[in-house]
Amino acid sequence: LISPLPTRFVGFVNYRDVLTDDDFWRGLRNNAIFVAVVVPVQTAMALGLAVLVNTNLRGRVVYRTIYFMPVVTVMAAAATIWTLLFNPNGLVNAVLEVVTFGAFQPDWLQSTTWALPAVIIVSLWQGVGFQMVILLAALQDVPASLYEASALDGAGRWQQFRYVTVPGIRNGLVFVVTVTTILAFRLFDQVWLMPRTPGGPRNSTRTMMLELVETGFGRQQIGRGSAIAVVFFVIVLALTMVQRRFVRERSEG
Repeated sequence: LISPLPTRFVGFVNYRDVLTDDDFWRGLRNNAIFVAVVVPVQTAMALGLAVLVNTNLRGRVVYRTIYFMPVVTVMAAAATIWTLLFNPNGLVNAVLEVVTFGAFQPDWLQSTTWALPAVIIVSLWQGVGFQMVILLAALQDVPASLYEASALDGAGRWQQFRYVTVPGIRNGLVFVVTVTTILAFRLFDQVWLMPRTPGGPRNSTRTMMLELVETGFGRQQIGRGSAIAVVFFVIVLALTMVQRRFVRERSEG
């Protein structure tokens, strides 16, 4: 953007370079793994917490606050704290040492195997509260009369959850899955701050968003970075449309 050189039309050269770049495909693969784990696990956790805090549990307002606090925590601060927790001599490994009798104590952020799982754990912790609030609002819109009628018909708790709760919050679930997918593809802060080098070690946590930022702003290749952004947009749009096609929202009324 600050280059004194005049712009010139290069056709699809940037797209060709992007689609033949190993770093781009590595970032896309890591994104796909992250989405495949985070979306179902975070949605299931959020639904479980929403059901829990929607009951007449004593001190449920306190629990709601505790579960939602990570959402309003600045990710830079949270990533710094979690980096210390994932240190080889940190709290996470101290707990694992007790639980596994010293058999499992990985160097989380310096391991090509465990760096991405560490990022996934932090992301689950940070994002589940937002989905919980959305699903809690959906749960509170399910008429109590449906539960009473199902109880009279002899339905147990699991049957009520399956045939009353889940259909009653279907639109909320569709919204949560769609938004979580989009946010998961936008993964950047954690992989920029937590590893010793962004996307490390050995690009095991590199994502499409990190590749976009480093290409466009780090190396000042604005055209190629813009091509990554367009490809990124097309992928996310296509996945969102597929989700809405197979998990279509129920029309109002």
